[in-house]
Amino acid sequence: MKIAIVGAAGRMGRMLCSLAEADPALEVVARVDVADGFDRAWPAGTEAVIDFSFHSAVPGFVARAAAEGIAYVIGTTGLSADEQQAVDAAAQRIPVVQSGNYSLGVNLLLNLVETAARTLGAGYDIEVVEMHHRHKKDAPSGTALMLAKAAAAGCGEDLDKVSVFGRKGMVGERPEGEIAIHALRGGSVVGDHTVMFAGDVERVEITHKAQSREAFAAGALKAAQWAAGRNPGIYTMRDVLGFA
Repeated sequence: MKIAIVGAAGRMGRMLCSLAEADPALEVVARVDVADGFDRAWPAGTEAVIDFSFHSAVPGFVARAAAEGIAYVIGTTGLSADEQQAVDAAAQRIPVVQSGNYSLGVNLLLNLVETAARTLGAGYDIEVVEMHHRHKKDAPSGTALMLAKAAAAGCGEDLDKVSVFGRKGMVGERPEGEIAIHALRGGSVVGDHTVMFAGDVERVEITHKAQSREAFAAGALKAAQWAAGRNPGIYTMRDVLGFA
């Protein structure tokens, strides 16, 4: 399968290229990046594109993929509303896999969090805490948002209506049903995520700690192979893994 990696000069891009080159079923036909020495576009015959670039670059690349009928995998997070609209428009013409995290463990965690929220109920306060390396540009992480949405779904709530991002000052007592999301940055942390369910007599914590970006890269490559030939639409990694 012929794939192109967009954002190939970045940490995830380099890992993707390394893993793909070691897989006899894959051929990296373009390493696209603005950095010197990289391709500026992918060639004809490309079968799937994996994008871990900067959010503002996504609309142009996904529109080109849609015009050429190429499956698209997006790992880039922090998209604006307009940028997401460009992805949604492309998904009317091609299969698009979009996820804030491509690891098997995190996507299993999403199911566990939704189940815990549904089972524990309103008597438990929900807090999401994530930590990443000092170089990460967006906050909170896409994974933290996915986990918060899973918790909200388990509670039967709309995350936009119950979420709070960090706290400062005299915020008053914690309202019932609130889901808080906190972002920490420092060092070389690949990605740590914890969802806390705090009750009056006990606390349940569900945690995932990534030890290497290889977990994300392997999942993205699996998603690209899965997406090729699918019907147009937006899919998640949970679809790829059969969890949805």
